[in-house]
Amino acid sequence: MTQIPDVTVTVIVYNDAERLPRAVASLRRQTHENIEIVISDDHSTDDTPSVARRLAAQDDRITYLRLPENSGGCSAPRNRALDIARAPYLMFLDSDDELPERAVELLLAAHREREVDFVMGAVERVRVDTGRTSTWMPHLVAERRTVEGIEAEPALLFEHLSTSKMYRREFLDRNELRFPEGIHYEDQLFSAQAYCLAKSFTVIPDPVYRWYIAPYEAAESASISNQRHKLSNVRDRIHVQRLIDEFLVAGGHEAVREPKDYKFLKHDFRMYAGDLPFRDEEWLAGFADIVNPYLAELSPDAYARLPRAERVVLQLIRDNRLTDARLAARGLGHGVAPRETSMDAEGRVYWGAYVPESASSRAELDLTDQGLDSRPFPSAQFRHEITRVERGVGASVDLVIRTYDPGLRLPVGPQVATLLLAPGRRRMKTPFRLDPVRPGVFEGRAHLDLTAAPLPLNGFEGTRHPVLQLTSGTLRNTSLLLAPLTFPTLRARIDYRGGALPHEVTVEPEGRAAGRLQLRWAPVGVTAKVIRPLARRAGAKAGARVRRAARLVASVAR
Repeated sequence: MTQIPDVTVTVIVYNDAERLPRAVASLRRQTHENIEIVISDDHSTDDTPSVARRLAAQDDRITYLRLPENSGGCSAPRNRALDIARAPYLMFLDSDDELPERAVELLLAAHREREVDFVMGAVERVRVDTGRTSTWMPHLVAERRTVEGIEAEPALLFEHLSTSKMYRREFLDRNELRFPEGIHYEDQLFSAQAYCLAKSFTVIPDPVYRWYIAPYEAAESASISNQRHKLSNVRDRIHVQRLIDEFLVAGGHEAVREPKDYKFLKHDFRMYAGDLPFRDEEWLAGFADIVNPYLAELSPDAYARLPRAERVVLQLIRDNRLTDARLAARGLGHGVAPRETSMDAEGRVYWGAYVPESASSRAELDLTDQGLDSRPFPSAQFRHEITRVERGVGASVDLVIRTYDPGLRLPVGPQVATLLLAPGRRRMKTPFRLDPVRPGVFEGRAHLDLTAAPLPLNGFEGTRHPVLQLTSGTLRNTSLLLAPLTFPTLRARIDYRGGALPHEVTVEPEGRAAGRLQLRWAPVGVTAKVIRPLARRAGAKAGARVRRAARLVASVAR
């Protein structure tokens, strides 16, 4: 008699023959071995079918299921796998991700410890471009606990991944809970329904899912969540939010509506807001047309929980001040001031060149409590923008920098400013003068000599973004330096003195986030193959003899 598996793990796949074996291998390595693995193929047109069949032939725990036609989403392949799953507990895995080795063991143990509708754990995010790891929503999974209904902890709505959870089959069947087909962002609706329908669920702090993030993947091959450049993506996300709202009303879960609205503003909208500086006028107009009707429906209390900078961007979008919204979005998360402010008859200060007309706009764009004119100098808000980038003599860059001081914190007259840059552990300081243009606005030219950068002996490979420092007496203020969003990329090969390797240095716009000036160093030449491996092997314990030997080899190789 065939043994009934304890857990069925469904791996959904579409045209991912290259990564599917890695995902399945992570399941075959599970410390809890009594599992069923269903590879659910959304009618792939590449080599996925043959790869999947080969994997199934290697392990009798694996079943290959191929959909008769492509559904265009994640829901149908998951649901078809649910139809044939034999285990009392269910999990889901995407073909480009993995499960840590103890994931099934840990989640199943929590189920057996206490009867709950599902168990969720931590998600480990891995950047494929850098290899850096982090925990998704770490504050939500830091403590082991059983939650008696989502109303007890509505903040958990932020963790909307279906793949971080092990579900009790009886819970899904009893509530007829399946993934919604024909829509994108299906996880958000499915998870919202699961949270609301569950009488109790357990949270464990252990990592149970390894999520590979490719933020700069080619636009058309990127995951749905990374296709924010498409207005259809915006429509899909708003559509799912409305479906969630309908479910909350129909199911009597209005108590979590405000937390759910806050989650949308803080997470979903916030992702689009960070992209606004890089969108053209036509896209911005379409974006506003899509989101504004929905923004008008959200709870005022949800808006009130947001930081002022995020509320400003939201209100500028709602007021169709789209150019201003792009300016405001460049400072999100960085404490960047507006270029200018306005003041009403009562002395209240507002974002932008004029006092807003409506009471609602005045309430959201009011910066009075931000203390632009009074906060301590180290935390004072300025706006530093590079208005021109030019190649200088040799391997140098000339920058024209404009500083906006809407709080009038800087005294009248020229100011001494310093560009700070640290490729390695030592900082490079480039002082320059900012001259007054008009009250609250200064401008100056900085000459950045890249040959003077104090690189480590074994060279430097990485990216850095200069910052700008101002002083007031003994106090210092260090702030973000914004670059033009587009300018020609500059490159130079530099033979650094003092034993550092020859490098290619690239100066370019950042192209994402705030849009800072970006400098990249890459070792080149023969010594790059000699010194850096030597230094890596020596590591932090490299002694004086190793460093002298490295310097000698570098001088000979040049």
